[in-house]
Amino acid sequence: MFKKILIANRGEIACRVIKTARKMGILTVAVYSEADKDSLHVMLADEGVCIGPAASKESYLSIDKIIAACKQTGAEAVHPGYGFLSENAVFSRRLEEEGIKFIGPKHYSVGKMGDKIESKKLANDAKVNTIPGYADAIDTPEQAVVIAQGIGYPVMIKASAGGGGKGLRVAFDDKECFENFTSCRNEAKTAFGDDRILIEKYVLEPRHIEIQVLGDAHGNTVYLHERECSIQRRHQKVIEEAPSPFLDPATRKAMGEQAVALAKAVNYESAGTVEFVVGADKSFYFLEMNTRLQVEHPVTELITGIDLVEQMIRVAAGEKLSFTQADIKLEGWAMECRINAEDPFRGFLPSTGRLVKFQPPTETTDANGTTRVDTGVYDGGEISMFYDSMIAKLIVHAKDRSSAIDRMRDALNAFVIRGISSNIPFQAALMQHPRFHSGNFNTGFIAEEYPKGFDASMVPHDNPALLVSVAAYVYRSFTDRSASVSGQLQGHERIVGDKWSVVRLNPDGNENHLVVARPIHGGYFVEYMGENYEILSDWKLGESLFNGTCNGEPFTLQVERHKTRYSLFHWGTRADFMVMSARAAELLALMPEKVAPDLSKFLLSPMPGLLREVAVTVGQEVKAGEKLAVIEAMKMENILKAEQDCKVKKISAAAGESLMVDQVIIEFE
Repeated sequence: MFKKILIANRGEIACRVIKTARKMGILTVAVYSEADKDSLHVMLADEGVCIGPAASKESYLSIDKIIAACKQTGAEAVHPGYGFLSENAVFSRRLEEEGIKFIGPKHYSVGKMGDKIESKKLANDAKVNTIPGYADAIDTPEQAVVIAQGIGYPVMIKASAGGGGKGLRVAFDDKECFENFTSCRNEAKTAFGDDRILIEKYVLEPRHIEIQVLGDAHGNTVYLHERECSIQRRHQKVIEEAPSPFLDPATRKAMGEQAVALAKAVNYESAGTVEFVVGADKSFYFLEMNTRLQVEHPVTELITGIDLVEQMIRVAAGEKLSFTQADIKLEGWAMECRINAEDPFRGFLPSTGRLVKFQPPTETTDANGTTRVDTGVYDGGEISMFYDSMIAKLIVHAKDRSSAIDRMRDALNAFVIRGISSNIPFQAALMQHPRFHSGNFNTGFIAEEYPKGFDASMVPHDNPALLVSVAAYVYRSFTDRSASVSGQLQGHERIVGDKWSVVRLNPDGNENHLVVARPIHGGYFVEYMGENYEILSDWKLGESLFNGTCNGEPFTLQVERHKTRYSLFHWGTRADFMVMSARAAELLALMPEKVAPDLSKFLLSPMPGLLREVAVTVGQEVKAGEKLAVIEAMKMENILKAEQDCKVKKISAAAGESLMVDQVIIEFE
């Protein structure tokens, strides 16, 4: 067994590998860019080596620098994590030539199966069903359009070396094909250093189901069941679960055996994933093979009890698999939510900056299941614009799917993130969606259910009385403490009444809720709309998490105070309140509304990022829907288009410039 390994990655996956290595008694080396010098993976590792500037091409994608770090520290093996160099055959071959073990498949397997064009040819040779398409690299957007016309729209345009949704678009006509080909190629070159693009038929109403495989150097290969990854937004996975609510045992077995056959065809050693697109009739087609550990591997670990990182290390060290296919169990139901630094209420634009507060739910294993958090950040840390948007992975395991959903809802309620925006409200809404509960969904689920985007009204809350009651509790706690201050003039002490107006602040008009709130032992008793609510809690002023019971039923929500206002977060809903006397509420209703400034004549940067392109010139007449500019942030290209017909008056930012949120890019007449 290795004594020391180097992790050629950053963030959550680097921390994940360190955790297993420590359990196995193996020392770890972290490599990091200058932007990551204070990152969690650097703190957790036994050693750290700085390998260059923030840009990935000059640090995490530099093969020479990583090999030099291995030699400097005496690391015997390298775990690549996912992304970066994890599927780079040149990297794994160079390591082998230097006498350093690659904790992953051999370079010839990476080369054959990690390349989407080559892997599709191999799958055809192995008589695996594949999707119709063009399996050679495409040079120009004009050529792409001709090929797409031959296949028939819609088509999927994707980078040959791609992964994680980067360098991937769906086109429904010639115009989209032309534009998306260029964007995919640019993203692929930036993210992977390989701009080859292929095109294939896009299967309508597909499910994305993948099979986890594991092979050793002694000819043993097994599959560890499937993962359902159909809940996606812009081809990025949002929720993953295992097993799939769609597959039956016969289909699971057929897909697993086909995945194993494909892995054996290239003498696959290590953990890998064979991705399939599955039709409504349970027909399945090979999509691609990811020759690395997947982001969503924890759900497989929880249903099988097998540590995949440990198995990768053991296989790389030459050990045989210690179990056979018959030994692999499938117990309970696991689910993972990707917690990303993005604002779901602003079109999921990236959100970067300081984590003013980062308080994930407590990791637990009890009689009802498991709650697990895999992360690479910490309270007070920074989310950088240079890398991907993932903050953490929230994973749960329970006896069945319904119980897993309930456990995930509770965990999302207890996940506190402040300072930046996160997609937790969106995840909470998905956890409550009837169609998600039914298991009847496909990869188009989010686009179909949220065609105009996502807003606060789409986060259902079926117990508004709980929010009103807790708002009254919180305000009375604050008021009662203020009234208990010492040194008050005798006979003129502050007296706190029991009758209050809880004003919920809404953009389309405030709601006044009259309540009676009086203290009782361990909490407050609230009367609201003829009903009684006994709220008991040991919550203290200033705490973000409010754990308590309402009429004996336990709940968890989050509280944030903003001077005279309170924000409550529960089931993805944010509710803003002010609590005051009935007379004060009457006067508040008479206050004039502050009108927001008219910004329609400006194109503002919706996110911090790099301005890649300004597509218009001063004086140009622009039609609604035309491209205005391209911003790159978190390794993704974001195209900004005109919302209405307009004429360009002034260009205020130049290509190559780093932009702040709401910085003016273009001014219109």
